[in-house]
Amino acid sequence: MTAMRPPYQLELALPIPGRGEAPRRDGQEVETITAMAEPESPASTVHLMEAICDPDNIETALRAVARNKGAPGIDGITVKQLPGVLKARWPEIEGQLLQGRYRPQPVRRVKIPKPDRGTRNLGIPTVIDRVIQQAVLQRLQRGGTRHSASTATASGRAARPTRRWRRRKPTSSRAIGLL
Repeated sequence: MTAMRPPYQLELALPIPGRGEAPRRDGQEVETITAMAEPESPASTVHLMEAICDPDNIETALRAVARNKGAPGIDGITVKQLPGVLKARWPEIEGQLLQGRYRPQPVRRVKIPKPDRGTRNLGIPTVIDRVIQQAVLQRLQRGGTRHSASTATASGRAARPTRRWRRRKPTSSRAIGLL
């Protein structure tokens, strides 16, 4: 049983044509390019950054970050200092965002204890980066994830049993004095 068996290879007696499955045409044909090299749907993202930088959206993001509190990032700016710093630096940050030149600050790394005697790394972004992240999240979620009670799926109703979506009356952040 340990002796090597001779290799067996079966060959099928099928006719093999001289060409592949798809017949080739004898003449050379050239296909002209009819599509432009652009994003598939530029209309949906043309003004996305302008919508993200909208003062009402930034004000709502600022309130969400302040409500969540949290430790300062690598720059040392606290949530309490955030409105003043954002008021002073917002024109510069907005310009960078609109031009696509904004780069987030490095994330502060902290080791936190785990319940089972270990530690894990936690990344803490700066509060300004948290505001920008929140503003992006709000604008992207606004695109079509809201459900009314009548159109929500069964799983959606289970996840949000009593929540009803209402359109909030817009407030101007400039009137409040944050930006």
